[in-house]
Amino acid sequence: MGAIPEADPDEPVETKPFKFVTAGYDARFPQQNQTKHCWQNYVDYYKCTTAKGEDFRPCRQFYLAFRSLCPKAWTDRWDTQRGTFLESPCRNKSTVY
Repeated sequence: MGAIPEADPDEPVETKPFKFVTAGYDARFPQQNQTKHCWQNYVDYYKCTTAKGEDFRPCRQFYLAFRSLCPKAWTDRWDTQRGTFLESPCRNKSTVY
């Protein structure tokens, strides 16, 4: 592998502006603790993509909200658990409640 070239001290450094975006206010979750807000956006995102497809642009709002509210460790764990609760062996699919 080649070495990383040294920056020219006479050349101006180009910086790009960083836009920090977080989830907006949601009247369903007025408390300071945003755990439920995080979970609801996570669930809504996957419901939206399941119903409308990955390319449906309004689903992106849920994605951006849960990515800004939820710790990465939580979403990683939920990703590994997704789908396991709906296929519970205790649930009889032929029974209508």
